[in-house]
Amino acid sequence: MRGYLALFRVRFTTSLQYRAAALGGIATQFAWGFMEILAFLAFYQVNSAAFPMEFSQVVTYIWMQQAFLALFMVWFYENEILTAIQTGAIAYELTRPLDLYNLWFCSSVANRLAKALLRSMPILVVAFLVPPPLRMSLPPNGTHLVLFLISTILALGVVVAFNMLVYISTFYTLSPLGGRIIAAMLADFLAGSILPLPFFPAGFRVVAELLPFAAMQNMPLRIYSGHMNATAAVQGIWLQLFWLVTLVGLGKISMKYALQKVVVQGG
Repeated sequence: MRGYLALFRVRFTTSLQYRAAALGGIATQFAWGFMEILAFLAFYQVNSAAFPMEFSQVVTYIWMQQAFLALFMVWFYENEILTAIQTGAIAYELTRPLDLYNLWFCSSVANRLAKALLRSMPILVVAFLVPPPLRMSLPPNGTHLVLFLISTILALGVVVAFNMLVYISTFYTLSPLGGRIIAAMLADFLAGSILPLPFFPAGFRVVAELLPFAAMQNMPLRIYSGHMNATAAVQGIWLQLFWLVTLVGLGKISMKYALQKVVVQGG
């Protein structure tokens, strides 16, 4: 455990150095957030009663999504891991007295947390200061805030565990491009990144809410915005826990079999 904590600290500290990249990302996320909110506003002004979420909930959902994009975006991959697999540099990592799955998982979590720390505060400050109806709201009560924090931790774990499967698949495909594109497209759509899941057709939404993608950003953002009551939030958290355990277990088994057959080419 001490080795993983040391790795986490080093990776977290290193990722905090990229402040210029964070500033560029913040500007992009502000523009995207305002664009999304204004697009929804145009529809809500026509008939707000036709939508499954209140407009204030949608606004809060979008701002929280942008603030914590680094935690929830599936399409943010660790290029160092993919490069190590493709070039054979993974041989050096296999010499470490640490479990490779845990090593990569820990590194990914640290990197995402550091990036989220750099980007979230400026976005949240502005989101609370802009005039209504574009202003972000606080959660309904303290219970929702606690449930949101628990759900966010689990969502981060599910996202990283899902990405681990993409990394492991590279042992077999050698090129990660196809798997990355397919995984990102599925996750963006089914996790509520493009459109919150409540806006999906009823039959399709029921199925989508049972998939692992619904255990990503969908759950914490809907809890914080107040769209889910406490009972539904607790049920959602249990679903997140199920998918986290399932994906981690599947990843560890897949990693075990992949490493048994891995061959490093070259001298």
